Amino acid sequence: MQHKLIPFNEKLRRAALEEYNILNSGPDEDYDNLTFLASVICNVPVVKISIVDKNRIWNKSVFGADIEEICRQNSFCDKAIHSEKPILILNRSEDPEVFKKATGIYDREFSFYAGVPLYNPQGHAIAVFCIFDTEEKKLSEEQQRSLKALAQQTLKLFEFRKQKNKLYEVQKKLKEKYRELEKFASMVSHDLKSPLANIISLSELLKDENKGKLNEDTEQYLEFLVESSYSLRNYIDGILSFYRSDHVMEKDYTNVDLRKLLKGIIDLYQVSDDIEITYPDDVMLHNVNKAALSQVFMNLISNALKYNNKDLRKVDIRFSKNERYYSFEVKDNGNGIPKEKATEIFSLFTTLETPDRDGNLGSGIGLATVKKLIESMGGSISLESEAGKGSNFKFHIKRL
Repeated sequence: MQHKLIPFNEKLRRAALEEYNILNSGPDEDYDNLTFLASVICNVPVVKISIVDKNRIWNKSVFGADIEEICRQNSFCDKAIHSEKPILILNRSEDPEVFKKATGIYDREFSFYAGVPLYNPQGHAIAVFCIFDTEEKKLSEEQQRSLKALAQQTLKLFEFRKQKNKLYEVQKKLKEKYRELEKFASMVSHDLKSPLANIISLSELLKDENKGKLNEDTEQYLEFLVESSYSLRNYIDGILSFYRSDHVMEKDYTNVDLRKLLKGIIDLYQVSDDIEITYPDDVMLHNVNKAALSQVFMNLISNALKYNNKDLRKVDIRFSKNERYYSFEVKDNGNGIPKEKATEIFSLFTTLETPDRDGNLGSGIGLATVKKLIESMGGSISLESEAGKGSNFKFHIKRL
């Protein structure tokens, strides 16, 4: 138990109390459990966790009484925070004047009081863990030790509350920054898309209208211009998709027929004779984010087909579950990914610098979005792959 370390300073003490933002806070079972234990251990009818405000004593938890606050002046707790003792113990016969001044403050006449001041890390007494009895008594050494331990636990709850509040403020600021970044990305992407569309259409028009009229180098330059424009457009779309993925997580959770979900996605791709996709049948997923899960599968299946130069492109989707998670695998016979890249490919803007079967380079955004969505659903994703033989993306999401 930390004792008073510095001279009493009321102004600094109240400033320290404000950091905990605990005054007038709602009931809390954790505090109530501590006051109950103190009553049993010390065999007293009333126990309080009393916060010392400017002019009042406000009780965070009370056992054995129904009183929220009292006047600070002449209260036992005011005397306790000024005391140099680790436990202030008062009996009416030994301190009659103290009890006389306290007449009318409490809901009954007490003859015994013991209070442990709660000091913050800087040494300011912000509250008191205290016990009351209508009869005089003595606390055993074991009871005093227990009372100190309960007081220390109360202080830990105070500190936890303060850190939680700080974390909440940090999260709030981060969300504001993220919204600003999302807005910025959306505005920049929108402003880029319009002139980019003009570049693409004019380049295509120039190429078509001058077909056979330009020399080989000029035609190749035009082709490069068109391809680069499309790559930039895909890159912009990817950025927007990444930042909009948070809105996907705001969708309602529902029961999903996995076969129907996958069939709807696979029908978009399985239009070519060189594609073979297998997936599980008769699986019902309960309380999942359908929009997020659909986006994950669309991205993984699309990548499995794009980065595959085999004559027959295969994708095998598997499912399993346990008490905590739904687990999935998306396995392909594609180009594979080097082992040293198996972790970093999930980082934003990280690419393998290798083109897909149509000659286009990836943006490094798709798998980062997949990872973000899966983690938002309480899961994780990993990769098993061998260059030239294929990849197996394994992920699981939490069952709710």
